[in-house]
Amino acid sequence: MESNLDLDSARELMISLVRPTASEELPLSGCLGRLLAGDVRALTNVPPFDRSPYDGYAFRSADSVGAGPDSPVTLRIIEEIPAGAVPRHKIGPGTAAKILTGAPIPEGADAVVMYELTVFTAETVSLLAPAAPGLDIVPAGEDVQAGSLIARRGDLVDPALAGSLAAQGLACLSVFKKPVVGLISTGSELVEADEALFPGAIRNSNRYALEAACAALGAVPRYLGRARDDVAEIAGLLEKGLAGCDLIFTSGGVSVGDYDLTPAAMEEVGARILLRGLRLKPGGACAYAEKEGRLIFGLSGNPASAMTNFYAVAWSCLRKLAGHRRFRPRRTRVTLTDAFHKKSPNPRLICGHLDLESGQVLMRAAMVQGNAILRTLIGCDVMALIPAGSPPLPAGAVLDAFLLS
Repeated sequence: MESNLDLDSARELMISLVRPTASEELPLSGCLGRLLAGDVRALTNVPPFDRSPYDGYAFRSADSVGAGPDSPVTLRIIEEIPAGAVPRHKIGPGTAAKILTGAPIPEGADAVVMYELTVFTAETVSLLAPAAPGLDIVPAGEDVQAGSLIARRGDLVDPALAGSLAAQGLACLSVFKKPVVGLISTGSELVEADEALFPGAIRNSNRYALEAACAALGAVPRYLGRARDDVAEIAGLLEKGLAGCDLIFTSGGVSVGDYDLTPAAMEEVGARILLRGLRLKPGGACAYAEKEGRLIFGLSGNPASAMTNFYAVAWSCLRKLAGHRRFRPRRTRVTLTDAFHKKSPNPRLICGHLDLESGQVLMRAAMVQGNAILRTLIGCDVMALIPAGSPPLPAGAVLDAFLLS
């Protein structure tokens, strides 16, 4: 068992144990926001044929040599080709076809000119400028070429990818199943959001914060229940989670007090404790365990500490479990817009808001930060790490940071 690990080591330890969920086949229309379970290569060119980008005329560029406003070249129109039709005639010398947007280029033609640049009648079109071969023709495969890699395993199905896959005739996709994440709250003092407070009670905010955080990552949160400060009760909920969930979060009972019983409950169900505590503030109190490939993240009962630990370590594991190719947080360097007035004898994570308007990567840190102060995380999109031993930091200090998306 490890203890008091640094943030990066803890994250890599837990990531190394994660395996993505199994795959499932879904209709394309139900795959938005899902992650591909395999590479996808193009079956056909898109577009599948050379086509016209707008309404105009298709002709041989060789016939336009010498054309100008004072010396137009007049061609005979031999057919009209609307979108969805197949050309019936080959374009020969002195002829042209009226063509509509998206229609196939007829054989023999190697240029298109839009209506507005010609003088035309029902039977003829006059060209007012010479055209180079290939002018205004959208070639087959301009968007996607047959055999090319469209998307990779772990890519997110967004609107553009959904459209590209539809263009390949792929009505079903193999995607990773959404991870089912069990949530357990511990503490005899807890009541739910819709329950009345009794003297000494607090509402169970961690449940709802973790439910929302897991759902935002595409997981299916499953609330397993609330346990009092009792090893058997906590163990019972852990057994329930291990039977039907891909990963489990507990909150509360992971410090070193008389009522911090979650680690004992983990051992009670046969889980192997991997780590106790991080060198980090907030978020240092934790207990991570594993049983038969399923990870258990025991988080602090203090709301900000629990959520900081979630974003610092568990976030990456949950993304890998869901099938993301990029599961580690994106790193950047940020410049503080305001001074941070606390000393940091231990490594400290501060949350804040990115500000890119000035052309710099600035961070407006939440001014009030602490283990139990959850409101400072509202709307935050970045966390920065203050190294151990740092004095109060002035505005303009530059820190390593990672994004929360």
